[in-house]
Amino acid sequence: MIVWRVSVHLSLALSGCPPGFQSNGTNGCSDIDECQEVGLCGENTLCINKVGTSHCMCEDGFETSKRNKGFAPEEGDKCRDINECDRSEGICAQNAECHNVVSSYACICTSGFISSSGAERVVGNDTCKDMDECTSVDVCGQNATCVNTLGDYHCVCNSGFALRSGKTNFTLDMEICEDICGIDKTICGNGTCHQGKDGHGCACHAGYSNYGNERFRCGELKCEVFKNAINLGEDQPDVISVLRMLESSCLNLSESETPTKFDGENLLERLLSMIDRLLSGGAILNNKQVSTLLGVVESSLGLIAPFMNQFRTRVWKAHTELEMLLDKGPVFHQGPVALLSKHAKLQMQWETAAGKDSTYPGFTALFLLTYLTLENSTNTSFSVMGVTKKQSLQMNSKVVTVKVSNPDTAALQERVTLTFYHLQRTDKDNRTICVYWDSEVDGGSWSTDGCDTLHSGANYTVCSCNHLSSFAVLMALHDIEDPYEMQVFTWVGLTLSLVCLFICILTFALISSIQSPRNSIHLHLCLSLFIANLVFLCGISRTENQTGCAVVAGLLHYFYLAAFCWMCLEGIQLFRMVILVFNTNFQTVRMMAVGYGVPAVIVAVSALVNFGGYGTERHCWLNVEGSFRWSFFGPVCFIITVNIFFFFITMCKLAQKFSSLNPDLDNLHRIKAFTITAVAQLCVLGTTWIFGCFQFESGPIAMSYVFTILNSLQGVLLFVMHCLLYKPVREEYAKLFSSLSTSQKYSEFTSSQSSKAQVRNSIQNTGESHI
Repeated sequence: MIVWRVSVHLSLALSGCPPGFQSNGTNGCSDIDECQEVGLCGENTLCINKVGTSHCMCEDGFETSKRNKGFAPEEGDKCRDINECDRSEGICAQNAECHNVVSSYACICTSGFISSSGAERVVGNDTCKDMDECTSVDVCGQNATCVNTLGDYHCVCNSGFALRSGKTNFTLDMEICEDICGIDKTICGNGTCHQGKDGHGCACHAGYSNYGNERFRCGELKCEVFKNAINLGEDQPDVISVLRMLESSCLNLSESETPTKFDGENLLERLLSMIDRLLSGGAILNNKQVSTLLGVVESSLGLIAPFMNQFRTRVWKAHTELEMLLDKGPVFHQGPVALLSKHAKLQMQWETAAGKDSTYPGFTALFLLTYLTLENSTNTSFSVMGVTKKQSLQMNSKVVTVKVSNPDTAALQERVTLTFYHLQRTDKDNRTICVYWDSEVDGGSWSTDGCDTLHSGANYTVCSCNHLSSFAVLMALHDIEDPYEMQVFTWVGLTLSLVCLFICILTFALISSIQSPRNSIHLHLCLSLFIANLVFLCGISRTENQTGCAVVAGLLHYFYLAAFCWMCLEGIQLFRMVILVFNTNFQTVRMMAVGYGVPAVIVAVSALVNFGGYGTERHCWLNVEGSFRWSFFGPVCFIITVNIFFFFITMCKLAQKFSSLNPDLDNLHRIKAFTITAVAQLCVLGTTWIFGCFQFESGPIAMSYVFTILNSLQGVLLFVMHCLLYKPVREEYAKLFSSLSTSQKYSEFTSSQSSKAQVRNSIQNTGESHI
């Protein structure tokens, strides 16, 4: 082709014709047809000859790299296939996919659909319609049903069959439906599983029942509770009649293979009427009778639940209010649920009421039953509450029973929340206590085990419990934690401590002869305690302003933690002196960062996480009802543990040094004295707060007195240890008192001062006290 072009151009040049023309032999020029050149334009092109030139055009479905349809031969471009599927959206009909082919495209129905014409490609007015895979033979295999869906299908096991994988449907050939009795050995609970024409059935063992529904799991029935309750209605034939009817119904369910199905609404009506008769006329039941009644109610509600028909049931009687929710089906509801009465509100999760899959009985029931007069019979049942002569408790809510179909409610993973509305308004001097009825103690008594008070207002209390039973709210009319004698100890002790701490601060700050890094730690320790005690005296009871009370609680939290941090620094300083190098000291910046920075971080994080934990309705201190109290006692316990560790190592090291052949006795004796001082300080500041751990719950009253006395006198004890027992300080005090009381000669004073200064200078290197 190159030779041909060269010859053409050579002939043109010789003939004198312009480009694109050639001599015709008669002194004239004629057009050259360049399209005769083989492969001039390349593949997928058409060559178009023009006068004096030629042009290349791409075939349909092709274009150049510049997306043009044509190009000149000398440009050397090529024609590429156009991908119509990328160029145009919606080029194919619904449920069809576009597939690119050379110079064109094809629309093919997606998986699960087929063309209306039956052809592979969708052409013209064809549409893609759903393919019914279930028309295929044995698509799901035995014991399963095919369910066709738009563009797909799945298989569902027939009743009485299931997949070992636990899935509810399948499409894979390897999955097969098997007899559910062979897969799940616990499906019937305490019963025997068998296959029936409509699915599996459960034949319950003696003492268990599925309430006449073979598909329900067999649950335990405690029929003896009704027989034992006959003494409740000794003088009331109607009550005895209902109890015997309930016992008969229970025995019928537990002993018969095909028990009679009852009218749930009628059973509930008779139960509530029986309770009304027992509580009518202001009757007062003893603790054992209350326990029996509550046991009968819980067992009866468990019998009645599966025979109810309505999703929600509300019943009001003269002495009871009841709200019930019931859901039947193989799969239970999920999420939060609430029941409400005039006097209480229950909040919990559906999953808590239904129970685990292994114990789910086939229905989910929730009961909230309120007794309108039972508080009169339980108003003195406080045998496990630790009541003393200094304390008076009384009922401040109605008694409620919470019953669910879940057979295992002794230790719930998800706590339930109960809101009680008070019978009488409470003020800041009266705290409320969440309790449940413990029938195992003294025939029956209120107990706080497993129940916490989340919040208490003037008209209501919110409780959180990790088990279900019968509940109520008590009101403490007189607080045993703050008797008059204890208040006197607190105010007198703190006042003395403030005076002593102020003297300590002046001593360590103004007497230059005793100033040292260790005494600087003493100074900041006393300063932190002084501010904390002063804030305590002025603001601990100022609860009328909630924000101000929270600020006071935050300040107390900070400065008490600061005191412990400075005590920790003292232990670390002693450790460094003995174990590392003698007379080694902290840098001032580092001491300040630990002594005041660490408490600031702890308080800041605590406030961000739970600002409501600062300030209570009774005192401007941390809320000790929940885990927030450990934002203070956690660091305190850690610091005490660290100091005990350092002091133990220090004492061991000192014992080794004293037993060595050539000990530096002067330094060792001083450090021994310092160690004894630090250990004594640990006892003063650390051990006293250990007694505070006994104040979380209702502990012995003696612990409260010990805690109050020791902590209120901390400033006095620090003054005795660091000032009165510190010889240089005593000398400075003696000097001060003597200068005020007598006049001495200047020479004698100078001589005495010089001799004492030498002693002080010898001690100043360490700045420590001899005890």
